[in-house]
Amino acid sequence: MTIDVFGLLPTELEERLAELGAERYRADQILQALYRQAARALGQVTTIPAALRSRLAAEDFDATLADPVRIVSSEDGQTTKALLSMESGTLIETVLMQYGSEQGKPRNTVCVSTQAGCAMGCVFCATGQMGFERNLSAGEVVRQVMHFERVLQSRGHRVTNLVFMGMGEPLANYNATVKAIRILTDPRALGLGQRRITVSTVGIVRAIERLAEEDLQIGLAISLHAPGNQLRAELVPTAAPRSVDDLLAAASAYERKTGRRVSFEYALIAGVNDDEETATALGALLGPRRAHLNVIPLNPTAGSFARPSRNSVRRFKTILDAAGVNCTIRIEKGVEISAACGQLRTGEGIVSVEAAEPGTQ
Repeated sequence: MTIDVFGLLPTELEERLAELGAERYRADQILQALYRQAARALGQVTTIPAALRSRLAAEDFDATLADPVRIVSSEDGQTTKALLSMESGTLIETVLMQYGSEQGKPRNTVCVSTQAGCAMGCVFCATGQMGFERNLSAGEVVRQVMHFERVLQSRGHRVTNLVFMGMGEPLANYNATVKAIRILTDPRALGLGQRRITVSTVGIVRAIERLAEEDLQIGLAISLHAPGNQLRAELVPTAAPRSVDDLLAAASAYERKTGRRVSFEYALIAGVNDDEETATALGALLGPRRAHLNVIPLNPTAGSFARPSRNSVRRFKTILDAAGVNCTIRIEKGVEISAACGQLRTGEGIVSVEAAEPGTQ
């Protein structure tokens, strides 16, 4: 049975090595080579003895990255989408978004997938409409980050931020999501700051409550999409009858427990949830909370829903501002390469992805 090194916490790697009779400090040498020095396989970790490298190979320890099937970049070069082949040929999409300098340092955000497909069935989302294939392992989530970490290291940069906003519902794959976060934030591994990580969920209340108990300082974003239960159920078929009320209560509990403010996300769809009456209801719901709301004008997909006009978006924001909602209109990156929110999918429909250019992997 293959032992996925990228799916092991540093303490777990120590234990595995001890079982082989190796000194525990060898774990740090392996972690340093994989996460900080861009070694592409355990056979390249020359800081450990050749005999140990051979033993790890014989015991089927694996630290190779997922194979990039296709890579495509946006016209401005700031967004890159990778179609990666995971175990057993499972395909998923991962996105790198690069921004301007933040206090003199570039911000490089990786958007990871936690599932192949998605079972939540959001009617406006390309991933939701492709159906559900399987959960990804913690190691497969980590591998997505490390794919782009190695690309960035070759340019003298690092991954700085991480969002769980790719394919799938992170909290429906709870254990793998939390373990991947712990691996990626461990100072002996990649060492990402917890406050630079955001998990986005369509709203699994029990999982939100469980996440609040994990002693993590990560951000949480809840995809709301509607101020009322009936409309939300039309957009999110898996939503519970009182999902809006339940999610607001769970968000309040999360904030009290962690001290971190929960943000809300709202896909703005022309003729569905962008009218003045809906905006007023949303303002009444979130205004008293002084909540932060990310409004995301619908990105093009193969479905029949449409993106609202600029005037409609501005009107919607004006109403929310007046209600005291801290409202941001998200500036999407990578729309033209189907790399923005709600656009990720694999299989049929990959019409905007070109073959990877040599040297871009």
